[in-house]
Amino acid sequence: MESRRWHIIAGFSILFITYAVVLLNIQVFSTNYKTRAEANIVERVVEYPLRGMIYDRNGKLLASNAAVFDVMIVPKYFKIEEEDSVVLAGMLDYTMEELRYNIKKSKYYSWYKPSVLKKQLTETEYAKIQDKIIRFKGLSIQARTIRSYPHQSLANALGYVKEVSKAFLDRDTAGYYQSGDLIGKSGVEKFYEEELRGQRGVSYIMKNVKGVTKGSFEDGKFDTIPRVGATLTSSIDLDLQKYGEDLMVNKKGAVVALDPNTGEILAMISAPSYDPNQLTGEGKRVSKNYGGLSRDKNKPLFNRAMQSRYPPGSTFKTVMALIGLQKGAIDTLTTYFSCNKRLVGCHDHKTPLNVAGSIINSCNPWYYQEIRRLLDDEGKRYETSDVLRQTLDTWREEVKGYGLGVKLGVDMPYEKGGLVPSSNLYDRIYKGGGWKISTIHSISIGQGEVLAMPIQLANLGAIIANRGHYYTPHIIKDIGGEGPLQQYKVKHQVDVKPEYVDHIARAMSEVPRIGTARRAFSNDLVICGKTGTAQNPHGEDHSIFMGFAPLDKPQIAIAVYVENAGFGGTWAAPIASLMMEKYVNGEVKRPYLEKYVYNGDLIAKEEARKEKERLLKERREKQKARMKELQAKRAKQAAQQDSIRVTTSTDE
Repeated sequence: MESRRWHIIAGFSILFITYAVVLLNIQVFSTNYKTRAEANIVERVVEYPLRGMIYDRNGKLLASNAAVFDVMIVPKYFKIEEEDSVVLAGMLDYTMEELRYNIKKSKYYSWYKPSVLKKQLTETEYAKIQDKIIRFKGLSIQARTIRSYPHQSLANALGYVKEVSKAFLDRDTAGYYQSGDLIGKSGVEKFYEEELRGQRGVSYIMKNVKGVTKGSFEDGKFDTIPRVGATLTSSIDLDLQKYGEDLMVNKKGAVVALDPNTGEILAMISAPSYDPNQLTGEGKRVSKNYGGLSRDKNKPLFNRAMQSRYPPGSTFKTVMALIGLQKGAIDTLTTYFSCNKRLVGCHDHKTPLNVAGSIINSCNPWYYQEIRRLLDDEGKRYETSDVLRQTLDTWREEVKGYGLGVKLGVDMPYEKGGLVPSSNLYDRIYKGGGWKISTIHSISIGQGEVLAMPIQLANLGAIIANRGHYYTPHIIKDIGGEGPLQQYKVKHQVDVKPEYVDHIARAMSEVPRIGTARRAFSNDLVICGKTGTAQNPHGEDHSIFMGFAPLDKPQIAIAVYVENAGFGGTWAAPIASLMMEKYVNGEVKRPYLEKYVYNGDLIAKEEARKEKERLLKERREKQKARMKELQAKRAKQAAQQDSIRVTTSTDE
C-alpha cells in the first residue's frame, strides 16, 4: 500500500514538472506562440510595384502601365437584398450565378479580410459605377495597374503578361509569385521578367479582431517599399516597325531588320499580327480574345520571325559560295560552271558563269556542280561512302559557323534553331545507306532538309555586310542605364577571309540592278541582296529576300519572307528595299512601288487558290462517283443480259 502511494506521488510530480517546463518554454523561451498571437492582429499587406517601362530606340513608349480597379468585398459587412443583387450583377457584368459564386468564394477566403469580387475594371467601367458602388456596404474599390501598349505594333516581339496560374504557383520553387500576380508569358515581357517585375513592398498593419485598422505595426519598422521595375530601351525603330507592318498587311510572313554594326534588332514583324492590348486586362475578356486568336487559321500568335522554319532557298547560295572560296574548291577568277538544266531546272541566263555571276543570276546547276567539288572528293557519286559522310559533316559545321542550324541566342523565348542535315540524319532517312551526292544535291540551293528562321537570314545579311563577323541579334539595348546583357557585346568572327565576303557583297549589289531583284533597285541607295524562292508543298512557293544597305558602311541588314507569294524578286525584294530606303534615307521616293506592295492582298489570293483547288477536287470526286455509278449500272445490265441468255438457252 505504501509503495502504491509513493508511485502515485511520483506520477503527479512528473506531470507537474512536465507542465511547468512546457509553460516556461511557451512564456519565456519560445516566440512561436507570440508570433501566432500577433498574426491575429497584424495584417501583412503587399504593395505591388509598377512594371518597368519599355521604349523604342528613339524614346517612344512601347509598353506602359494603365490603372484598373478591383471591386473588393468584406463578407462580414456585406448585406444585400435580392432585388439589389440583380442591380449589382448588372453593374459588374455578372450573371446571378456568377455573382453568387464569387460572393461564396470570398467567404471561404476570409470573413473579415477583403478579397476581389470583380477584377480589373477599366477607367471607363469604373466611372460608370463609382457613384453607385458606395451604396453597397462591405464593397470598396482598390486601384492597381496592368500592362498597356500605346501602339498596336510589335505584338509578338513585346509579348504579353498574364495572371499566374495555380499550376505555375505549384512549380514556383523560388516562391516569389502569389495568386493574382502578373507574369510575362512571351516575347520581351517573358525574357526580361525579373528585370521588369521590380520588387514587391510589404507593410504590416495593426488590426483588431473585427478587422478595424489601428495603425502601423512597430511604427513601420518592418515595412519595405516597392521597387519599380527596370526601364528597358529596345533597339526597335518604331517608325520603321510600323512601316514594315503596313507593307505586310494582307500577307503572311516575317520581316527582321538588324543594325549589322551592333546586332540590334531594328524591326521584327510577324504577319498577320494583333493588337497587344487584346491580351491585357480582365481575365474573362482576355481568355475570350486569346481563344479567338489561337483559333485563327492565320496564326497571329505565332512569331514567324523566330519560330517558322522555312527553306532558305537561293539566299543559301551566298553561304555555299563563301564556303567554297574559303576551302579553295572554287575561286573568283577561273571557276566557271555551265547552266546544265539536266541537273536541275533554272531560268534562262547567260552561261557559263563565274562566282559573281552565279549570285547575280541565281543559277541552280552552278551550285549542284559546286557541291560535288566540296563533298565528292573521290568521285563516288553513286554510293554512300565514309568519305561522303565525313565531308558532309565537315560542311555542316562550316554552315553552322554562319549562324544557321543553331540557336543564335536572341533575347526572346521560344527561339528555334533551324536545320542543317548531317550524315546521321540521312542514314536514318535512308536506313543506313542508299544516299549519295545526287540524292542530296538540293541542299546546295537551300532546299531539301535545310531550314532556317527569318532572323537567321537577317543575321547572315549582317555577316556579309560586316565582311565576316556579327553580333548576336538582340532587341533590348539598355537595361536601367546599364547597357545590354554582356553576351550581346561579343563579336563573333566567321572562318572566312574578308576579301571573299567582299566579293560576294559586291555581287549582291548587282542583283537589284541587273539580276533577279530588279523591282528592288533604287536610284537613291545601293541595295545589296539575294533573292530566294522556297518550294512549298502546301501551296504557292514562298518569296524570300536577304540583304543589306548600303554597300559600303552598311546601316541595315534585312530578311523578308512572304508566304505563298512566288518568286523572291516579286514580293520579298520590293518590301525589303522599301524598308532599307526608309531607314537609311529617312524617306521613300518610289510611290509606285509602295502602291504595288500595299495593294497586294496575297492572303485573299491564296484563299481563292485553295477554294478553286477544293472545288476542282470536289468536281473530280463527283465525276469519279458518277463513273463508278455508271460502271455499276453497266455491270448490272450486263449481268441481267447474261441471265436472260442463260434462261433462253435452258428453255431451248
